[in-house]
Amino acid sequence: MKLFREPQSPFRPADTSSFTGTAQTKLLASDAAVHVYQVRFEEGGRTNWHTHSGVQWLVITDGRVRVQCWGELPHDLDAGDAVVFAPGEKHWHGAVSGSSGSHTAVNIDVTTTWLEPVSEEDYRRSSPAR
Repeated sequence: MKLFREPQSPFRPADTSSFTGTAQTKLLASDAAVHVYQVRFEEGGRTNWHTHSGVQWLVITDGRVRVQCWGELPHDLDAGDAVVFAPGEKHWHGAVSGSSGSHTAVNIDVTTTWLEPVSEEDYRRSSPAR
């Protein structure tokens, strides 16, 4: 058994070369091929477009989080919702415009390739009704 305790990994400002706006990240746990992060986004905070070499799960833990895959409309998720991105799927995630949100990210056997920032037009694009 391996325990991961809260004080061992404080929140840190997200890397400005991979994120736009205000966001914080925290490595919750890591063991070989699995890495678990908590990410908090303030209004306007979001990742750049990116891909992963393996599967990524996001579980929304607070507020509202917008997710979008390249060439598709965005989706707004609420606390308790989850999404999985397939390997190589170009996507971004961040706070829904006008709100804040948090998610837990579970990356399985993943290398992340960071790409261009998400445009204001893409960020503010409305998601389809549920």
